[in-house]
Amino acid sequence: MTALERAIARPDPVHDFGARSPLDGLDRRSVGFFDVLAQSVAAVAPAAAATTVVLLVAGISPSATVLSILLAAVLSLLVARTISQFARRLAAAGSTYTYTARGLGPGAGLASGAAILVGYGAIAMFALLGGAYYVTFLLESVWPAAGGPGTLAGVLAAESAFVALVLVRGIRISSRIALMVEVLSVALISVLLVVLLVRIGPIDPWRVLGVGNADPAALAAGGVIALTAFVGFESASTLGVEARAPLRNVPRAIVWTVVLSGGLYVLAAVTQVAGFDALGAPLGESASPINQLAAAYGLGGWGVVADIGIAASFIACAIGSTTALTRVLFTMGRDGVLPAPAGRVHPRFGTPIGAVALAFPVIAGVPFLLLVWGLDIRDAMHVTIAVGGAGYIVAYILVCVAAPVFLRRIGEQTLGSTVVATTSAVVLTGALVTFFAVDAAAGGVAVWVAAAIGVISAIAVVLRLRRGPSSLAGIGSYDEPVASQVLGGVARGERTRGG
Repeated sequence: MTALERAIARPDPVHDFGARSPLDGLDRRSVGFFDVLAQSVAAVAPAAAATTVVLLVAGISPSATVLSILLAAVLSLLVARTISQFARRLAAAGSTYTYTARGLGPGAGLASGAAILVGYGAIAMFALLGGAYYVTFLLESVWPAAGGPGTLAGVLAAESAFVALVLVRGIRISSRIALMVEVLSVALISVLLVVLLVRIGPIDPWRVLGVGNADPAALAAGGVIALTAFVGFESASTLGVEARAPLRNVPRAIVWTVVLSGGLYVLAAVTQVAGFDALGAPLGESASPINQLAAAYGLGGWGVVADIGIAASFIACAIGSTTALTRVLFTMGRDGVLPAPAGRVHPRFGTPIGAVALAFPVIAGVPFLLLVWGLDIRDAMHVTIAVGGAGYIVAYILVCVAAPVFLRRIGEQTLGSTVVATTSAVVLTGALVTFFAVDAAAGGVAVWVAAAIGVISAIAVVLRLRRGPSSLAGIGSYDEPVASQVLGGVARGERTRGG
């Protein structure tokens, strides 16, 4: 027997590993790269965002719609690169909550966790409202009597039940449903946009870009709204436990989501801006830009098909956003930040059933309350996407600040990573302040809703910190190798034979 064979047969005991991972119970290493990519793509919902967010940007920054989206794409790519610094080193389920805690400590981690929960939750509500809006729009086209709050409520209830069922059944089912829906939706939208561009005819690139006509404040505000079309790209990081080869596949999924989504958004923005410019109509005042362009250029049937794709994309977004939300809540439950039931998993499906039960009444209930209060569904969508975007951006700012600190602590800091992270944090902060200033000046309520949520979250964080640092010693847990996976591994506290 060789020395190597003896070492394998009778390895020296290694005591530095636990018997169980801190995030034990999830369906570990069960999904591949395309499933992980599907999670981020579903949370972003590019097919839906390519139409709805372009319209919102045009309402705030009509002369620089395309430039705003390009600005948001570049900024998202910088943030994606920064978040990937963590994703290449930690297999986590807590996204920016875990990453920020590892870089800046418990207080900043809790703040980032609160912000990303607001982001995931509000965007999930936005997606449910958007899905109901487009499904009702489709129903009215074949059955005019279908319009009204009763239909909206029925569609919302059906969407919520479907999303809850998919979440409970497991990540493989939810990610593959989301991937199938988004591939078909993006394909439909892309084909329609290309055909529309051909029908519109030659365009003037400078006129479409709005170079020289853009107001800097409107450009910044439009850029923040455009950034909401990208938020969620990091949600692949919530599958660090469930992904195969997570330190490779999660960072790839994060970056590729930004690249693919950005390409579609630019195509959508150029098509819609050029199309409405040719028609001499304001894009920002359209109820459904794609339908209006399709009808104007002899593609009315395609508009209906696109609406089906958009509605499906919204539902996929609700699945993706709520999947990410429940993983963060699950991690907080395991960290002791939330009550222990939040960290409970389904014994058969390996899904965070405790977090699903905690989150879903809020995610499904708030959209109903907004409609019951008489808020127009488009206004409700505007408020939820603005609040959700603010939550995401605050979380991104904190994780960008945390990255250089984390990398320096482990001895892997570089000048490039520090510059990218710092630039991203500064630009995000300035853009967020500008957006809220413009929105408040226009009479918007999003800034006040976000401020109220921020105050409540800050109070909750302070009260949690006052319980003492010892209660937060384990905050920011991530998946770790266990003794049974290591040659010679012996769980801490166990004795070896003869020991």
